[in-house]
Amino acid sequence: MRVAMYYNNNDIRLEEIPKPKISSGELLVKVMACGICGSDVLEWYRIKRAPLVLGHEATGEIVEVGDGVKHYKIGDRVFVSHHVPCNNCKYCLSNHHTACETLHKTNYYPGGFSEYIRVPKINVEQGVFILTEDMSFIDGTFIEPLGCVVRGQRLANVQKDNTILILGSGVTGILHIQLARLKGVKRIIATDVNEYRLNAAKRFGADFVINAQENLIEKLLEFNNGELADRVIVCTGALSASEQALKCVDRGGVILFFAVPELGINLPVPIAEFWRNEITMLTSYGAAPQDLQESFDLIAKRKVNVRDMVTHRLSLAEIGLGFKLVAEAGESLKVIIEPQR
Repeated sequence: MRVAMYYNNNDIRLEEIPKPKISSGELLVKVMACGICGSDVLEWYRIKRAPLVLGHEATGEIVEVGDGVKHYKIGDRVFVSHHVPCNNCKYCLSNHHTACETLHKTNYYPGGFSEYIRVPKINVEQGVFILTEDMSFIDGTFIEPLGCVVRGQRLANVQKDNTILILGSGVTGILHIQLARLKGVKRIIATDVNEYRLNAAKRFGADFVINAQENLIEKLLEFNNGELADRVIVCTGALSASEQALKCVDRGGVILFFAVPELGINLPVPIAEFWRNEITMLTSYGAAPQDLQESFDLIAKRKVNVRDMVTHRLSLAEIGLGFKLVAEAGESLKVIIEPQR
């Protein structure tokens, strides 16, 4: 079967490997769609494991069912979660599922950017969702990224009376905007350095948008009645955005680092000031099963507009272009790879 083998962001090769064979309790899924995530193009994060097949937002059709599988059958249209937790360790029991060691070790093989994936037993038991009748394969690719956003806003305790500042209006920034709007948040302000994405942020529900190269604090105060933001959500790995976040949070507020700068870069935090003003800093990584279920329900009920976020649908052979589009963060939002094209 064909796979897109990742060597680096500029070297992704279409290669042939054997179609996976499944064992008892497993599934073989024919991949119909898989989104390119912003984390896929984080070269510092990915290259240490190269060469490998990436892709963790996969949907497809079950074509083989292993012995003992009871809840799924050939022909089912599914989303498959690439990571699942054990639900028994101290991290899972304290609601930190994404810190679970099992979650970081589980994955389907070889990756979503391939024609077929083998779904291990533990993923079958905890991470397979049957798509509803009117949920397309492409709709389903948003279950994982929206699940991460659901988790982030839950951990940050986003409330209706909040003013939220979202730094970075790419795919996750737009999903944060939509989820905050759905929650009835008082005011949503979004930033980016790209006019295309600023326009998208406005289109998908931001009350105000700010070019991040402007005087951000001045504009924030202007749009927010002289106050800083109650919740600041960092959706870009640019160090400048993390530095801006430290200056834009109001007293008693929360900064959520949904994205972070690359490994080895340190962020100078005015800790005495934060201590005095009771400012919380937290991170959010991935999605737990409950987050994915909530995301699934939101997409199934059309409460979040994911379809209009798709700007490019490409074949497996065009994945190099897809990575270029996502890495450049220009005039694109969600880029979907369809391996069967």
